[in-house]
Amino acid sequence: MPTRFRRRGALALAAVCLAWALPTTTARAEEIPRAPGHRLVDDYRGAAAAARPVPGEAPPQHPYLAPNGRSGMHADAAGSATYPWNGPLGRSPQVRSEAMAALGGECANVTFDRAGRIVTVCGTFQGFLVKLLDPRTLATLAEHRLPQRPSTVEAISRLDFSRIFKDTSGGAYSYLDDQDRLVLADSRQHVVRLKHEQAADGSWHFTVDADWDLTGHVPHDCTTWTNLRPTGDCDPVTSVMPDWQGRIWWVTRQGRVGTLDPADGTVRSVRLAGEEIQNSFSVDRDGVSIVSDHALYSFTARADGTPEVVWREVYDRGTGAKPGSVNQGSGTTPDLFGADGKRYVAITDNADDRMHVLVYRRDAGLPAGGRLVCEVPVFGSGASTTDNSLISSGNSLVVENNYGYEDVTSLTFGRSVPGGVARVDVRPDGSGCDTVWESAVRSPSTVPKLSTANGLLYFYAKDPHPLGIDAWYLTAVDFRTGKERWRKLTGTGPLYDNNWAPITLGPDGTAYVGVFNGLLAVRDTEG
Repeated sequence: MPTRFRRRGALALAAVCLAWALPTTTARAEEIPRAPGHRLVDDYRGAAAAARPVPGEAPPQHPYLAPNGRSGMHADAAGSATYPWNGPLGRSPQVRSEAMAALGGECANVTFDRAGRIVTVCGTFQGFLVKLLDPRTLATLAEHRLPQRPSTVEAISRLDFSRIFKDTSGGAYSYLDDQDRLVLADSRQHVVRLKHEQAADGSWHFTVDADWDLTGHVPHDCTTWTNLRPTGDCDPVTSVMPDWQGRIWWVTRQGRVGTLDPADGTVRSVRLAGEEIQNSFSVDRDGVSIVSDHALYSFTARADGTPEVVWREVYDRGTGAKPGSVNQGSGTTPDLFGADGKRYVAITDNADDRMHVLVYRRDAGLPAGGRLVCEVPVFGSGASTTDNSLISSGNSLVVENNYGYEDVTSLTFGRSVPGGVARVDVRPDGSGCDTVWESAVRSPSTVPKLSTANGLLYFYAKDPHPLGIDAWYLTAVDFRTGKERWRKLTGTGPLYDNNWAPITLGPDGTAYVGVFNGLLAVRDTEG
């Protein structure tokens, strides 16, 4: 479809979203409406799977994060996208959804407190909402409004709604810490820590536990309703994560890397000149792994907290951004993984013809040329990219193809993407990597997940349809073979497009999917 028509479609959809989203009253709780055609497509396909656990060692538990599987978008500090508990097995699965706004309201990150309540960040045109949800009913228990992002103001004031879909800042990459507090960077370039508490009358509320100002280190002349034409620079904070010593690390779109000491508020930062960071990052005991649109880095902190580069590896960034990429560079958060004492980090590149899965040795002090383990091309010629993290378990990596997806207008009227999923394994002796299987599943834009308890991979799939029906399915794939086991219809129409949000597996076995209009839950109804 020509770019001008895609842009007009985005403008039309976003204008409708704005018209519905501007009122300040909270939308009445209700299910996400389905578009016509849901009775003309399969509601369920395949058969229930038997649980076959995936052997191997789980990622280490970070001392300053909530337990693995509960803390953030990528499930743990290593970015593995794996869960130690079951997801749905496909036993008469049932779908429940909750619209978080009249339109819009996508919940981009789902975490779980000690009692299993959901702490999430949902995006609306009025600003991101931090919400506390009942995990069964998805009812809102408490809500905290974050400042509106500059990209939203720019989209409305300049009629360029593509800015919203390419913006990863403002709180989407948040995390739940070891005391059930949500930590995020808001659009003011402040790091904020929120806690949720229950009052004597049983009601819940959020309070700001801490607020740290980064504007002394980050340009902050950003677009607001009172500053529609700023003359200075604005550098949004992309993501935050703690290291093993308790410092909060942060990165910005324009390549700034910093630390914050929560004990005394000390901030230190450096800049990767000419580089952009649009992804989150991963943390292990030995340091922080960050990918920019030029290179993969390993960082540590000096005694005073200043970030210091341990090593840097340039990758093939191609000649431009592809449809399905936020920028010209890797779309992945680094994965820290390995078995039998070997330590690897993996990303994908942005090579022009075929994207590659890249695996590097993480050890410091390796000779030049001794870090790269393999670069494996995946998916078809001229049609491969991803803007979601890999799944890593043991020595295995799973990658999906997002080529062709740009925003919620990309796949309307029955369209889909080339798709594809591949599993790549590092050889036990570390001498290289091999493609184990390839799947034709079309998962346009979700952050996929693996349950190591049952051996199922979870994707959010959409196939082309001759009648123009936009049908979305939670789809389970066998980790060992790449075979699709089952799929369950979640809904039809663009409100069910997940637009880069993750699948999250809850401790009770429910699969949650952030979609354009809110959040949905898929759970088995038979034991």
